Amino acid sequence: MTRITLLLLLTVLLNSCASGYKKINPTAINYSSKSIDNNIALEYKYDLLFKKYKKKETKNDVKLIAVKISNNSENDVVFGQDFRLFYENGNQLSLIETEKFYKTLKQSPASYLWYLLLSPIQIYSGSTTSTNNGYTETKPSSSFPIGLIAGPGLAAGNMIAAGDANHNFKNDLMQYEINGKTIKKGETVYGLIGVHSNSYDAIRIKMQ
Repeated sequence: MTRITLLLLLTVLLNSCASGYKKINPTAINYSSKSIDNNIALEYKYDLLFKKYKKKETKNDVKLIAVKISNNSENDVVFGQDFRLFYENGNQLSLIETEKFYKTLKQSPASYLWYLLLSPIQIYSGSTTSTNNGYTETKPSSSFPIGLIAGPGLAAGNMIAAGDANHNFKNDLMQYEINGKTIKKGETVYGLIGVHSNSYDAIRIKMQ
């Protein structure tokens, strides 16, 4: 029973650990989807997130999309003003403000404080047997308070890991924020946009 309990506990711990974050570099992505309107070219890619960020993306019906926009026209253009992005069905993409998108998907470091509940756990080894009034009783001879080490250690480690992952995630979103950005003629820019969506519909660019 002790081994089964430990295995179950280990399974729970592994599934509850903080998730790392894989840095996104839109300039290095191999884009396979493309749309062009009036010499403004859009290339884009879904499926950028992993682990808990991916799960929260699905749970909240939002998508993170990497975009590459090449301005081959003779004029400077502004994202969201001179052109907008639409799905094939004609609906405009519902862009999410960067800070709000970050808050929707970020991990909660405080949620890992539950590991402190492991503090009372002890590991027992050896046993002693005693007889009293004809009854035999077996008791552990020694114990080790592993919970006092594991509980705070796991809580602190996961909180730090979640905080670091969130920090890197937010840096990417801020670095590649593109809504409202001016794209000069002959220039190519890269960005990350968050949208309200539960599907991977094709996207097209449309000049205003």
